[in-house]
This record gives sequence, C-alpha cells and structure tokens, in this order.
Amino acid sequence: MDLVHALQEPLKNALGQATAKVMAEHLGLHTVGDLLHHYPRRYAERGELTRLSDLPLDEHVTVVAQVATARVLRFNGGSGQRLEVTITDGSGQLQLVFFGRGIHKPHKDLLPGTRAMFAGKVSVFNRKMQLAHPAYELLRGDGESAADAVDSWAGALIPIYPATAKLESWKIAKSVDAVLPSAQEALDPLPPALREGRGLIPLPEALLKIHRPHAKADIATARDRLKWDEAFVLQVALARRRFADAQLPAVARRPRPDGLLDAFDAKLPFTLTDGQRAVSKEIFDDLATEHPMHRLLQGEVGSGKTMVALRAMLAVVDAGGQAAMLAPTEVLAQQHHRSITEMMGELAEGGMLGGAEHATKVTLLTGSMGTAARRQALLDLVTGEAGIVIGTHALIEDKVQFHDLGLVVVDEQHRFGVEQRDALRGKGKQPPHLLVMTATPIPRTVAMTVFGDLETSVLDQLPAGRSPISTHVVPSQDKPHFLARAWERVREEVENGHQAYVVCPRIGDLDDEGADEPKKTKKGKKAQGAKGADENAEEPPADDADKRPPLAVLDVAEELAHGPLRGLGVEVLHGRMQPDDKDAVMRRFAAGETHVLVATTVIEVGVNVPNATAMVIMDADRFGVSQLHQLRGRVGRGSAPGLCLLVTDMPEASPARARLNAVAATLDGFELSRVDLEQRREGDVLGQAQSGVRSSLRMLAVIDDEEIIAAAREEATAVVSRDPDLEHLPELRTALDALLDAEREQYLDKG
Repeated sequence: MDLVHALQEPLKNALGQATAKVMAEHLGLHTVGDLLHHYPRRYAERGELTRLSDLPLDEHVTVVAQVATARVLRFNGGSGQRLEVTITDGSGQLQLVFFGRGIHKPHKDLLPGTRAMFAGKVSVFNRKMQLAHPAYELLRGDGESAADAVDSWAGALIPIYPATAKLESWKIAKSVDAVLPSAQEALDPLPPALREGRGLIPLPEALLKIHRPHAKADIATARDRLKWDEAFVLQVALARRRFADAQLPAVARRPRPDGLLDAFDAKLPFTLTDGQRAVSKEIFDDLATEHPMHRLLQGEVGSGKTMVALRAMLAVVDAGGQAAMLAPTEVLAQQHHRSITEMMGELAEGGMLGGAEHATKVTLLTGSMGTAARRQALLDLVTGEAGIVIGTHALIEDKVQFHDLGLVVVDEQHRFGVEQRDALRGKGKQPPHLLVMTATPIPRTVAMTVFGDLETSVLDQLPAGRSPISTHVVPSQDKPHFLARAWERVREEVENGHQAYVVCPRIGDLDDEGADEPKKTKKGKKAQGAKGADENAEEPPADDADKRPPLAVLDVAEELAHGPLRGLGVEVLHGRMQPDDKDAVMRRFAAGETHVLVATTVIEVGVNVPNATAMVIMDADRFGVSQLHQLRGRVGRGSAPGLCLLVTDMPEASPARARLNAVAATLDGFELSRVDLEQRREGDVLGQAQSGVRSSLRMLAVIDDEEIIAAAREEATAVVSRDPDLEHLPELRTALDALLDAEREQYLDKG
C-alpha cells in the first residue's frame, strides 16, 4: 500500500459503516489518521479511581468507580419504578438513575462492590449531582482475571477519550485498537535534524504511546512530540505566508507635509496619548516601505484604535492613495462612517461646495444600499473621488474597483478569514498595506499562533476621561431579590439623567433565526441556541446544552416595559432590523430620547454613547469571557462611572459562575483573555479566531505551551528561509497541505 494512504483510508473500511457514521457526525473523524489524532483527554488508573468530587456540571464525563449501593424505588402509586445506584471513588459519591424498562440489565450488573467505567452527562437533581441513564462497561475482577474488559488497554492506564453520548470512551478505545497498527505508516513532518536536536521521539512511536501508554512517562514523551508537530506545522504555514508577503512589492505611502493629516491633527480638540503616538509611528514607518505592511493593532475597548487607524488612512490619502475600512456588520460600518465623518468635519467634504481645501470624500458601501446610492459609491471608488471608503464584506465583491487602493483597515479580525484578506489585497494595483484592529486582547502566544503572519502593536492606556466600570454577578436563581435590585439600579441611573443597555443572547421566537440547534420552547415554537442569525455571537461556552432556551430581546423588552421599568422609554435593537430602523433607534438612544436599549450583541463593538452608564447582561453565562468584556466596554465611556450586572441562573459551583466571577474581578482584558483560554475546552482554544486553525490544534495548549510555540516559530522561520518551497522536506509538505486543506474547508463552510 502507498505510504501516504494508510492514514487516509476512510474509517468505514477499517471499522464498518455504522461506527464510521457516528464518528463522522459526532466527532468529525473521517479517516484512520483522524482517529489516530483523536487523543485521550486523560487517563484513569486501574488502581486509582477518578475523582468524583471534581466533576463539572453539564459536561459529558467518563468515570471509573465502584458501586456502593443499589436499590429499586417505586413511584406513581407503584406503577413506575426507578433504579438508584450510588457509586464511590473515595473522593466523593455520585448518584446514577435508571428508569422504566431500562432498569433490568443495570440492576443485574451493578451489584455493590462491582467496579466499572460509567459515561454520561452530569446534571443536578434536588441539589445533588447525578448521571441519568449512563452507559457503563464493567471492569471484572482484578489482576489477571480482568482480562476481557481492561486487557484492550495496555498497562494500568485506561485512556479516557473525548466522547459523546452516541459513542462512549471505551468504544472509541476499541476502534483505536483496530487502526493502531497503521500508526507505523505515519509520515513524520519534523525534519530529522530538528527531531534529533530536540530529543523528540518518532511520530509512529508517539501515536502508540499516547493511545496505549505503559507508564506515565510514555504519555509525557508522546505529548511533547505531538505538541511539536502541531506547533511546527502551523508555524511553517505562517512563516511561508510571511516569506511570501515579504517578496511582494507595495507602493510606499509617505504623507505630504501640510496635507490632510496635518490639517486633521491641527483641529483635534485633545492631545493623543503616548501610546497612540508610539503606535502611529510604527504604522507610518511601515507605510513608508516598499513591502506591504501587515500589522495587528490590539487595544482595549476605548483605547483610541479608531483614531490611530483614521490617521493612517489620512496619511495614505495624502500620499495619493485610497484607504478602505472593513467592518464585520452593517451596523458597525454605518457607525464607523458616522464617527469618522464627525471626527473629520469639513475635511470629509471633499468635492462639495464649502469643503475644506485638503478635504476628501468618505463613502459608505454596504450590501443593503439602494441601487442609486450603490452606483454612486462604486463610481466614487473607481474615479478616486472617495479617498476613504467604509464598508462590510460588500467591499470584497468582484464588482468593486478602486482607483488606487493603498491601505486596508480590518476591524475585528476574528470575523474575517485569511482568504477574505487575500481577496481585498487583490484590489490594489500593487498589494495594499494592511492594518488589522482587534479589541479582544490577545496573549502573546495566541498572537504568534493565530496572527503569526502579522506584526503586533498594542495600545494599552485608556485616553483621559474614561471612567471605571464596576461589575457584579447577579445570581437570579439563588437570590431572586438581587435581580429586583438590578432593575432598581437601572431606574436610579435613568433618574440621574443616564441611560442603560440590557443585552440578551437572542432575538425572539422566529423559526428562521439561524441558530445552531433549534430547541422547542413551551409554546411549541422553535427557540434558538445562543446565536441570532447575524448577531456575530461568539461560540458560547459548551456548558449549556439542555437548559431552558436563552432569553430573547423581544420578550425581555416587553416584560421590562410592562414590569420593573414601566414608565421608562424602552426600545429594541437587533441585527434583523432594517438598516434604517437600526439607525433610527441608535440615533434616538444617542440623543438621550430612549432610556433603555434592549439589544443583542449587535452593540458589542463600536457603539459609542457616553451617557450610557449601566448594562445588564441577561443569561451572561451564555457568552464567552472576552465577549462579556467587549460588551461591558460600552458603558463608562463618559465622565460618570459605569455599572455592569451579569445575570445568571447557573449554580454557584458551576464552571459558568467561575467564568463570570473572573470577569467581575478584573477590568484587565489581557488577564481575562488568559482566563478565557484556560477555561475553554481543548480543540476550541482559539475560539473562532481564524478559519482552520482551531481544528488543527488537538494537543497544543496555547497558554501553557508558550515556549514550544516560540521555539517552533524560530525553527519554522529558519527552515522556510533555507527552503521556501520545502522541496527537501516532502513529509512536511504533505502535513502542511493537509493543514491548509482543513483551513480552506473551514473557510468554504463559513460561506
């Protein structure tokens, strides 16, 4: 058999159609290689039981424990029966329940003293943790007699795989046994000199040891090796990208003295912070070179990124080029357009009577514009009449032509795939300079991993005049009076002349809302997961599968207007509204005519109403840490202090509450981004940061493995500068192609 194909063989050939179908649908595994790279999450020792006291709520777990008691209880006047089994592991106890006809087999199997592996989802009943109808696999006897159940696991370490309700860990283990011989055929992507120099074991040996370790040392050496693979192949992809970019020509853009930029600076009513000056210098130095700038500008919410980006755009217009700013949503594009034209004043009135001498035209281009307005905007771009254009993905369309595109500013990079950046690059006569802005603070390792093809600038001081924000968790289930107090606080803020936001995870009971998994509400209508169609919600953390449907803007607004906030001006804002309606709502709120705005995460980025001082986030546990931090940045933008209340009905011991407590404890976005990454489950390390990347990281923990990532980046840069096309490293090329195919597939999936 051809070496390449042993690991590319479809699982249905190796395991049969039924198992392969479940693996593809529930775990995304399609080939023998995919399964070999589905690593155990942890290992249970046959002699030492897993700690029941540490079980996470609402997660699918596998535990090894011993039956303490088993009893059948009758209910419904004796017509129904349930089996209650208590299992123990020395650290704690856990209740198992089986109902109805399903109790006969477990009643026979699970006798006191029996040891077994149990798998199921942890839930709470009567304030006690339990597993309902768990799957189980008996571990019979001990020592030699345990042959049938545990013998498939070499040594005393039982691998526990990331599993699903449809496929328990031990079934995955048996499937891995069937394909493990193919590991010998695995192609090793690491150059031999690198592998030997770093003392890493060969790939086939690493795969064998990670799945079937004889001792803990096997797991450690296998992990080291597999982490290097992931870090190195990813860094080679990024190093090749940087290398290719460095070969590209670009037009150097130097602002002319006494031009638009100087005129703009002269009329600024405040002085730039030291941070803004330093970052602007880095950008202007890049713009003056004949290679395209590729820079990531990170800055806390409100640190003045837009000001830095606008000055860069003006510098390019001064130098005879055009600048385009890409925003992730229409609402944001409109806001950027409004705030930039306001900041520029008469300098944005180029070509108009009464426009200033150095003025240029600032044009908006979005998908929902009318034909006439769109035609005019396209004309402004192609003639060069518009020096600055602000828009959504509509700017990437083939029809859009520029006169001389010199700079592209992308707002909130994690909304744009690599291919979209490339498409925009192709719009210039030569590749334009690129500035990517994000308000999500990114730890250094993630910057090296996700944005490894960009240089990084950080704006870390807030402009003068920004006020502190205090954040509190409101446990509505444990302490309902806290929620009543929250609405009183909102009323107090309004009485003091301020305004408030109330944020909800979804829009309303619309069948076509485009959620991940429609769920039924009591009304029998479909309710959504935590994503409204175009709300750009971050993937919520995975601990909310079977709770009630998330709260909706339309329902909450109605309840508030007729209940605790009766008499106040309450309006709604969400991404499904017509652009004109959204604009009108935002204008009324900005003008102070509306007291409370009930919205989805459409307000997450860029909404600027300094008079808004309070924010109540409903179902806060359904948002990611960095998203909560982003949302909170909408208040405290004026001189009055901000207040953010995180409402949740999750119990105190849950991981969701720990996340919310972390957000309440600090305003430092970099600290929170570490918390966020540490709390996400493996495989989701980078969130939706960039297409393809998260699917390729199975073993690498971006926060913990900082040294490996930095070392891999150095090695990758050296390898690529010696051999840019990897002609002498065919195995590395193969691994790289596989990674990039996955990335492209992800991108195509995103549409």
